Amino acid sequence: MTDSWQPEVDELRRREQQAREMGGPEKVRRQHDAGRLTVRERIDALLDAGSFREIGAIAGRPLPDGRFQPANFVFGRGRLDGRPVVVGGDDFTVRGGASDASIREKQIMAEQLAHELRLPLVRLVEGTGGGGSIRALEAIGRTYVPANPGWEWVVANLGTVPVVALALGPVAGLGAARVAASHYSVMVRGAAQVFAAGPPLVARLGSPITKEELGGSEIHGTNGVVTDVVESEKDAFDRARRFLSYLPASVHELPERVPGEDATDRREDWLIRAIPRNRRRAYKIRPIIEAVVDQGSFLELGKGHGRSAVTGLARLDGWPVAVLAGDPMVYGGGMTATSARKIEWFVDLAETFHLPVVHLVDQPGFVIGVEAERAATMRFGVRALNAVYQASVPWCSVILRKVFGVAGAAHTNASRVQYRYAWPSADWGSLPLEGGIEAAYRADLEASDDPEAMLAEIWERMDAIRSPFRTAEAFNIQDIIDPRDTRPLLCEFASLAAPLRTPGPVSWRFRG
Repeated sequence: MTDSWQPEVDELRRREQQAREMGGPEKVRRQHDAGRLTVRERIDALLDAGSFREIGAIAGRPLPDGRFQPANFVFGRGRLDGRPVVVGGDDFTVRGGASDASIREKQIMAEQLAHELRLPLVRLVEGTGGGGSIRALEAIGRTYVPANPGWEWVVANLGTVPVVALALGPVAGLGAARVAASHYSVMVRGAAQVFAAGPPLVARLGSPITKEELGGSEIHGTNGVVTDVVESEKDAFDRARRFLSYLPASVHELPERVPGEDATDRREDWLIRAIPRNRRRAYKIRPIIEAVVDQGSFLELGKGHGRSAVTGLARLDGWPVAVLAGDPMVYGGGMTATSARKIEWFVDLAETFHLPVVHLVDQPGFVIGVEAERAATMRFGVRALNAVYQASVPWCSVILRKVFGVAGAAHTNASRVQYRYAWPSADWGSLPLEGGIEAAYRADLEASDDPEAMLAEIWERMDAIRSPFRTAEAFNIQDIIDPRDTRPLLCEFASLAAPLRTPGPVSWRFRG
């Protein structure tokens, strides 16, 4: 007789091998035929080669034939571009990712592990992850009052570590909530659908509907349920890596500088012509952003929704920053209910992870009209304004053109020291002169013998008054700059802001 424990180790290896087989060859083939990777293939594709350290691999249910059905949630630690992360993914080959094949403690531990080790968390979501099917109730023998065990860790993580959620296939119920409860989420076009309940339940309320019609990317890529839509799983993994590269491992650290080769004194000559003299002409904001940040560093977030606001992450002299801008190609850059919610989300993200904000401002005010009122634009606009005023991270505004009204006032917190510049194209006030002059001088114009001449004379006076140089004379704007000097000045801001960043949790939790 020997004291060796080799038989038990052999049994361990047998069970580990069964776990790696997931739902079996047929289910794996069906997953591949649907154009989707298995959870283990996804983890290998996301993480640095050979770095995955799985936890709870042999958790599952025994089967009558002596085998066992592995739990359909795989998680552990690994490295992503050399940085430690926690990753957890649903196994759709086992009961379609339904909860009745999972062991909830694994999902809970993934969340708690990320929180307590202060590591970024990546969720690979495909399935329900909630109560499972109605058939599960027969095994339980009763119904139950709904609860989300471990949700406290989901909430805690939003204020502690970067959380990325990738919707890689059909996602329903609690799975959909896990996608939304993140700092950054993407879905794969055509392969992923996200909904509170699937087509069979929805069909009970009316006509039959497909998964794509119910919760495809055309819906959630534009309403803000997910941040972005990508074309493939590979794109989703690339986005996760890039997003996390701008953030610290947790709020207890600061975003790291990654020095590059882009000169801080680079001046783009075409910026002097970037803003049309005709105020009614729009222009493209993204080339301007690309011109002033480190080359190739701009990662836009949320391009498909709240489109009059542009949000993204970038670097200035290697320092990570949050970039906010107006897009005059959409509603003239005016603030809508959806763009206001997007701005609030983005400022909260910057505040949570200590990212200085660079705001390239072209804000003509709130979008007006019946539809804007019905959308509660003022309510959400005030929330965006409040987010700006609550933020404590270093903030620099560069006024490119319009700044009007309450929405325009949200370009900065006016009570703080103003690190602010304006281009010569800047135009500001309580409301635009266009349309405002006729209203303000209506009685005078109606009484005039020559209203056209009078209007022209008023316009000449007001054009002189609206000059940004008049505002600078009163020191209501700190500096008017040559647009070509924007990048050097922003790089200077980033370097000055870097030592001002303070690690630690913020006074309120990111809510998503």
